[in-house]
This record gives sequence, C-alpha cells and structure tokens, in this order.
Amino acid sequence: MRVFEVPSPVGTARVHLSPADSAVAGMVLGHGAGGGVEARDLVAARDAALAERISVALVEQPYRVAGRRSPAPARQLDAAWSAVMARLRERELRGLPLVVGGRSLGARVACRTAAVTEAVGVVCLAFPLQPPRRSAAGPAPSRLPELDAVGVPTLVVQGMRDPFGIPPANDQRTVVEVPGDHSLKVDPPAVSAAVQSWLADLLVGLR
Repeated sequence: MRVFEVPSPVGTARVHLSPADSAVAGMVLGHGAGGGVEARDLVAARDAALAERISVALVEQPYRVAGRRSPAPARQLDAAWSAVMARLRERELRGLPLVVGGRSLGARVACRTAAVTEAVGVVCLAFPLQPPRRSAAGPAPSRLPELDAVGVPTLVVQGMRDPFGIPPANDQRTVVEVPGDHSLKVDPPAVSAAVQSWLADLLVGLR
C-alpha cells in the first residue's frame, strides 16, 4: 500500500492506494462522517475489488487529516473529493475506468460528484437514506434524490436493520441487503461478495 497526500482547495486529503496487478480499472472510496478508511465495509470492498484486478484508493477527507471529527460542509467535501479524483485520473490511475463510492457520507459525496468525476459506476455502502426521526418535528428529508441523480450503474449494500432505511432498486441501481445495521460490521464477507459480484458484472459491460 502507498499512502500520500493530495492538496485541495479546502485542505490536504490523504490517499491510501492499493494497486492491483495488471489493473483493469480503479475504484476510489470515501469514509463515513465520523469514521476512517479502516472501516470494515470499506476494507471488504477494497479486497473484493483487488480480487477483480481493480486498484483501490481509499480517501481521507481534509477534515479527518486535520484531526477533526465533525464533517466539513458538503461543498467542501465535494471540492476535496474532486481534487483527489483529478489527481488520481492524471497519475496513479491514469487510463483506467474509475468506479467511485464510499460508506455513508462518502457514498453521498461520490453520488453528488459522479458526473463531474466521469465515474463508470458507483458503490454505496450503508447509504444514509433518511436520518431517523429524533423529535416530533417530523421526518428528515430523504437523500434519495442524490441516488436518483446518478447516471451510471450503482450498487447499494445496506444492512437489513439500517435505521436510515433501505433505498429502492431500479433498472440502474442494484440494492443488496446484508445482515447488520448501518455499521455493516456484522458480516464483512457478505459485503465483499456483493461488491465483487457487482464489479465483475460491471467489468463485463465495460469490455
């Protein structure tokens, strides 16, 4: 694994790059709001991609690199992500079709920027569809429009007991339910199997 920093307009990001032998594609994944790139589901997705000869970059947002726990605003997250994607496309993952994604918050960033980053697919781990109700003020807005706006094949791997709910599948979006909740810690092999199967099908379509 190679670890290096990438400057962005909103601070320095950090990339953990695992190159695949004779790579046929690249995958770039972001972390959740309060966690890092060592999350079990991200590691499971990384290993699944490497098995399909896909190089994987796990990206730490600048707020995490700076030691902060609270996420930056969406526009800053998207700007940092786009800067990292541009660097990887120009250098480490040059010439490869790129899949983007992440867990929870990272999945939202990947969805919002999929068109700008010219992704060929999106992998969402524990997409935070709708925050659980915390008061009598009514339900929080759904984030489904962020998923629906993605114009390329999308995989959503969601815990069966995720309190954020489970997004619907459609012609372009595959939704796989696995044991567990929003953390996706219960069954990493199930996460890995879902990601590897979907990536294998995606690669067939790209050839």
